[in-house]
Amino acid sequence: MTITELKDQGLLLFECISGSRAYGTNTPQSDTDLKGIFVLPQNQFYAFDPLPQVSSEGNDEVYYELSRFAELLYKNNPSALEILATPEDCVTYCHPVFEAFRREKFLSKLCKDSFAGFAHSQVKKARGLNKKINVPEAPKRKTPLDFCYVTVENGSTPLLHWLEKRGWEQKHCGLAAISNMRDLHALYYDERGSLPFSGVVRGEDSNDIALSSIPKGMPVLTYLSFNKDAYSQHCRDYREYHDWVAKRNETRYQNTLEHGKNYDAKNLMHTIRLLETALEILRDGVLNVRRPNREELLKIRSGAYTYEELMAKAEQLMEAVETAYASTILPEKPDKARISELTAQVRREFYARK
Repeated sequence: MTITELKDQGLLLFECISGSRAYGTNTPQSDTDLKGIFVLPQNQFYAFDPLPQVSSEGNDEVYYELSRFAELLYKNNPSALEILATPEDCVTYCHPVFEAFRREKFLSKLCKDSFAGFAHSQVKKARGLNKKINVPEAPKRKTPLDFCYVTVENGSTPLLHWLEKRGWEQKHCGLAAISNMRDLHALYYDERGSLPFSGVVRGEDSNDIALSSIPKGMPVLTYLSFNKDAYSQHCRDYREYHDWVAKRNETRYQNTLEHGKNYDAKNLMHTIRLLETALEILRDGVLNVRRPNREELLKIRSGAYTYEELMAKAEQLMEAVETAYASTILPEKPDKARISELTAQVRREFYARK
């Protein structure tokens, strides 16, 4: 079923403009996002042919089936709660039977995790983005050779430096394991290149060092240590960085570079908004979708603050949320029985009218 089909069949319960236009943080370039709630056709519902939600291809229009909406509401999901608290000028349709839902209060202590918890994850995301922009990985991945060190007198030096100093090649090296010494190997060198040594690594694509068969009596030149943990971490960081490059929203990334602060300004604007909303819910017991500090939020989006200033503000808000949570009078969870009762009531009345 498509969004057009559920509307044509008269299955819509509620529809509203969501996102920046509901928050009051929209700009002339902002898209119009829609959210809504619908009811499955009666035969489909009783036949247990579930359809939890219908979305547009770009996910800027999302419609929840009534049962799915009730489930999200019980979890104090921000999207579900914001639908009920949508400013009246953003409500485009409301079926009479759905008014019962809009009159109820479902806020609970769960909002700490659903609003502030999500914001906290966005702070981590912002820090990760800041790191990627300011300390990008080199375009070429390092090899195990870059993480090998050899003993020199009472210290150590990078293997590649040690080889370069002698004019030697890694492919003529031979390594042998040392009993009871993890990650430490005896290193031998075949200057003539006549021995079947495997080298420190077998090839450019190797992810580990190689061992060789060493002729009896051949002298040990030095001892080699391969920092495998550091190499593995480098590979993870490299892969994560290039995955991010491949998947990032290029328009938002260019905006990040343009304001010169090296953070995703839109992401941090929503992070601050979520933390402020969570604080109001826990402290005052209200959900204000339309934000009273529009200008300040838009300044954040425009890059008017430094990354450090916004991180400090986020930390302060998270501390305030914790304090408010400790003294809030909100219930532990929403009233599950009441949500179930309303869901059944709305469905019965809707089908009766159909």
